[in-house]
Amino acid sequence: MTDSNEPTILCIASFFKGNDFIRECKRQGARVVLLTREKLLAADWARESLDDLIAIPGKTSVQSYLAAASHVARRWRVSRVVALEEYDIVTAAHIREHLSVPGMGTTTARCFQDKLAMRAKARDAGIPQAEFVPVFNFEVIDEFMKRTSPPWMLKPRIGASSMGIKKLHKPEDVWRAIADLDAREALHENSGFHLLERYIHGDVYHVDSLVEGGKILFAGVERYGVPPFEVSQFGGVTVSLTVKRGSKEQRNLLTLNKRLLGSFGFERGVTHAEFIRRADPPGKPVRTVRASEIGIPGKVSKAHISRIGKGPAPASGTDQFHFLEVAARVGGAYTSETIAAASGINPWLEWARIELATPERPYILPPVRQEYGGVAVSLARQEHPCTSRYTDPEIVHRVCKPWHVGLIVSSPDYERVRDLLARYALRFSDDFTAVAPPEETPEQHL
Repeated sequence: MTDSNEPTILCIASFFKGNDFIRECKRQGARVVLLTREKLLAADWARESLDDLIAIPGKTSVQSYLAAASHVARRWRVSRVVALEEYDIVTAAHIREHLSVPGMGTTTARCFQDKLAMRAKARDAGIPQAEFVPVFNFEVIDEFMKRTSPPWMLKPRIGASSMGIKKLHKPEDVWRAIADLDAREALHENSGFHLLERYIHGDVYHVDSLVEGGKILFAGVERYGVPPFEVSQFGGVTVSLTVKRGSKEQRNLLTLNKRLLGSFGFERGVTHAEFIRRADPPGKPVRTVRASEIGIPGKVSKAHISRIGKGPAPASGTDQFHFLEVAARVGGAYTSETIAAASGINPWLEWARIELATPERPYILPPVRQEYGGVAVSLARQEHPCTSRYTDPEIVHRVCKPWHVGLIVSSPDYERVRDLLARYALRFSDDFTAVAPPEETPEQHL
């Protein structure tokens, strides 16, 4: 037992991430405890900043995390419970409710993890999005396919990135996919844990926000060079860069993001929201991106790369953004580093400061630079790829991860960032890029 007034932050992480958050919490004077899976015990955690590291053996569950959290609460007064990873958002909410700790409860948390819950919440708020149905009632599914044109996207309700998503072009493909899912042994992989939605062709954007007291204090807007689903399915180079400041698309996305978070009741922390800008008029056939357009396997065509940073070419009257998904976490794929390169704001650090803010010591956002950042990253054929021949002075970070290659750049010149990323995407495909089969579920990692 202890009567210390030192705040205790309880972090949950089913995957290895969040060291910047952990270190900043400790730097701010907090006690930091991490709950993770036994499989990750040997990972390179920021142990110098951890007061305790508790590894949960075997296959983790909400109950096992609740038991571990209760053990921590017997020793210290837990001030905050934070999910460092998307798969832990609802688990952290269960722990908050169990320990009676302030923060997002399970009902709100589900809207930031379960794609069906967030779709329903967005529909109720009148936020534009693709038509969808839950995969339960076969009559409802059949009616949905009859009133919408293919292709359709069959998506797991729980999951990050594009893992497990299927693009289906015919009704029989949908029924076959549902049957295949229902034949799986694991209940959470069955069709009822999926949703079916109409495919929208267009460019994908993400808005990453810092929120305190229900007010968005900072939001970075970026666009992917190639939609993440296409990269996950066919391979290639992932590119993301800051949207041109003051542009109409930036203003529209900031407005839609504010409306989204307000209607979802998000009060404190960080969010990563994704939107798509429709490039096809309603009622007309949707143009499918072919493998040759993105240079399969693992190659990137010059025609496709030339569009990086230029934005889509929407049909007349269809220049509208649609909501894709939102999570209460820091964006992956080096999003935090890219935001920092453009603005000087590291979402991990600022999130830690927000969580530790008090009425006596309120959170104050640091000065924000109005520059541009971008990242080009891909799987690599080499375990430790060497980027020494990439010498541009705008490079501010080199990805150091086995079997991956990546560069992050920063410049006050938007066109310079766009040009660098386009050239890196082409060079990476020749020098490094490898292609791996798309992953179906996170089970191999969990």
